[in-house]
Amino acid sequence: MKGLLKSSIRDNNPVIILEYKSEFNQKGEVPVDPDYTIPLGVGEIKLQGTDVTVVTYGKMLRRVVQAAEELAEEGISVEIVDPRTLVPLDKDIIINSVKKTGKVVLVNDAHKTSGYIGEISAIISESEAFDYLDAPIRRCAGEDVPMPYAQNLENAMIPTVESIKDAIRKTYNKE
Repeated sequence: MKGLLKSSIRDNNPVIILEYKSEFNQKGEVPVDPDYTIPLGVGEIKLQGTDVTVVTYGKMLRRVVQAAEELAEEGISVEIVDPRTLVPLDKDIIINSVKKTGKVVLVNDAHKTSGYIGEISAIISESEAFDYLDAPIRRCAGEDVPMPYAQNLENAMIPTVESIKDAIRKTYNKE
């Protein structure tokens, strides 16, 4: 987050950063370099894989990583693409990963209807990656209901590690 925040501050264009309140208590390493930045519009392969590409961002990234680690024990190799920014979007990293694996699952915690992963699906469908697909593009997203305020209800509305694993398995098996 630090690198994206610093890049956003230095950018001459308007920038909106969305943070999850539930992520404020997360602990982890923070780069000590005061000039550490992450370029806007440059995604990252969080995990190399060969069987299925999963594109996700934000809060869902931790759950997707956990799902991928558990699926590796079943012999399913998941490549995780984190675009890091949505506008500008690193389309090339997504397209190249889909061409490599031939299968893609899009995961986010927003509503399935009208969510940003629908745009990512369109980008894949309208690119040369479409010809490499061995299975339909699958979305794993939040329920199409109003977002509840209570944390336990919010957690029930968004994808779980199990629902993410199920979506990946179905795509891997071409169901």
